[in-house]
Amino acid sequence: MRMHVMSAAAAALALGLGVTACGSGSGSGGGGGDDDALVVGATAVPAGEVLSYIKKDLAEKAGLKLEIKEFTDYVLPNTALQEGTLDANLYQNQPFLDEFNKSKGTDLVSVVKAYLPPMGVYSKKITDIAKLADGATVAVPNETTNEGRALKLLASRGLVTLKEGAGTTASPADITANPKHLKFKELDPAQLPRSLDDVTAAVINNNYAQDAGLSPAQDAILLESAKDNPYVNLLAVKKGNEDDPRVKKLATLLTSSEVKKFIEDKYKGSVLPVTSG
Repeated sequence: MRMHVMSAAAAALALGLGVTACGSGSGSGGGGGDDDALVVGATAVPAGEVLSYIKKDLAEKAGLKLEIKEFTDYVLPNTALQEGTLDANLYQNQPFLDEFNKSKGTDLVSVVKAYLPPMGVYSKKITDIAKLADGATVAVPNETTNEGRALKLLASRGLVTLKEGAGTTASPADITANPKHLKFKELDPAQLPRSLDDVTAAVINNNYAQDAGLSPAQDAILLESAKDNPYVNLLAVKKGNEDDPRVKKLATLLTSSEVKKFIEDKYKGSVLPVTSG
């Protein structure tokens, strides 16, 4: 199964049921005035925590009113942004955004890079990726770019080889060599931590790993490198809203030295800060 496809009605219903609102803004979205609250969608960890720190400690001094709406999946924050329920969101990387725009016909754009939440391989059965047994089952995300990202991580250690030209949307069909005869179980990203009892290992997105009490820096048996990594999370808006003064204020705060220190102190290597756009 690949990226979920929702009808507009289903998306609206799910938005009503699956979002936790934080803050006291109106939630109108759509590029309000300078004095209106900026409504930002985010997954809980780390995006929601970073935004909560900004709201509590930095926003007032910067003249920014901030409202945070937390989401539990990767589709609705972009659907809401496109429809104008949100002014911005923080949770995704450029390859995911590009694929979403392509598949959904949306026109969302990046404003600034915020931090890198490295994807990792986790296991309850082994403590060393080199001990992954012949024929082991590895769970991977079932979303297009996240599955490609997971396979690229495995390929970085020679566990699989991907065909030349396989990019961010690589799938198991692009595997040209699988020396350990690994079997792949494609699951919704949110289900991956729960799969650890049933598979040898799982490649889990950072936010879902942390939600499940896993420390990427300490618990992952294989973790993405920050070097030349295209999966930095970014602040996104609907095209045309890049110059909203409120968006610019948030972009400045996200790349500030204060936020860099907050990320370093709180996540201790499980999330890596970015201090320039």
